[in-house]
Amino acid sequence: MDARDAKVTEEVEKLAGPVVESQGITLVDVVYRREPSGRTLRLIVDRAGGVSLEECASISTELADLLDVKSQIHGPYNMEVSSPGLDFRLTKPGHFRHFEGRRVALWTRSPVDGKRYFEGVLKSFSEGKGITVTVGEEVVEVFFDNVAKARLND
Repeated sequence: MDARDAKVTEEVEKLAGPVVESQGITLVDVVYRREPSGRTLRLIVDRAGGVSLEECASISTELADLLDVKSQIHGPYNMEVSSPGLDFRLTKPGHFRHFEGRRVALWTRSPVDGKRYFEGVLKSFSEGKGITVTVGEEVVEVFFDNVAKARLND
């Protein structure tokens, strides 16, 4: 992501957070990038029990008006507002915090207890301690920097 895209992402997070939270929903992620169809602004929103299509549409409508007035996005773009989906990729510390208690699949860069793949329940995330996953009866701790890939696995 270039500096311009990062700036837009940061700005949209600040503007979208209150809009999303006013509906009792959490803003999980914002991604702004060039895709084959042009620039895309993608917002991932979630709450316990899920988010309806109507709620995503409502957020999109309200946010579109706000971004037209207050954002520094130049040129055309497509905006998508959606829920994380069953195989959402966990890439940021906030993702791990938000999805505590959910099933995940996690691959590590280097082995932990001789293994590089873990599938279980995400118990906790801590900046200093890392990610704790319960795999069957076993509790596994993985440092965030050692995570090669992680996704929801519901």
